[in-house]
Amino acid sequence: MSDMSHDVKPVNPASVFEFTVKDRKGNDYALENLKGKVLLIVNTATACGFTPQYKELEEIYEAFREKGLEILDFPCNQFGAQAPGSAEEIHTFCTGRFGIKFPQMAKIEVNGPNAEPLYRYLTGHTKFAGFDDSELGTLLSNLLAKADPDYAKKSDIKWNFTKFLISRDGKILNRFEPTVSMDVVRAKIEAAL
Repeated sequence: MSDMSHDVKPVNPASVFEFTVKDRKGNDYALENLKGKVLLIVNTATACGFTPQYKELEEIYEAFREKGLEILDFPCNQFGAQAPGSAEEIHTFCTGRFGIKFPQMAKIEVNGPNAEPLYRYLTGHTKFAGFDDSELGTLLSNLLAKADPDYAKKSDIKWNFTKFLISRDGKILNRFEPTVSMDVVRAKIEAAL
């Protein structure tokens, strides 16, 4: 019987630090080891219009990791099949193209019956904040509304590069939809540190 500990949601978790996820090599990665750090948790894709955010995420990581920031990257192929390939192929692309140094986790699902328990927790404790009125934000709104007219009322992840800012004590501080300016994300991280 395989170890399914990462698939079990903690009973009444008080913080994200109660979860264990899988790293990109399939090993358990206990978030409790990050207690005392500020976390930015993001679901990513390598073939998405938001993929250039990897560069900005790495710049933020370089600027603030010594002050206690950790970024956790969860590749996800649920949105437009924009994260093809294995975890290793994704890692090779991200390190080669964007020079990322923050941890990449195993490729996961963030919505639906097979959603990573951490993501069930994150979406269960936040609401969709809406897209901005940029061209990409409008495109996403229209695309999602065609599939589900009530999409904006649901808290599930809407697209790649949704971000969650977590305090040093494991509480969710902010949810950032992918269209939120990285300058806003950076300012909120700085304030949390």
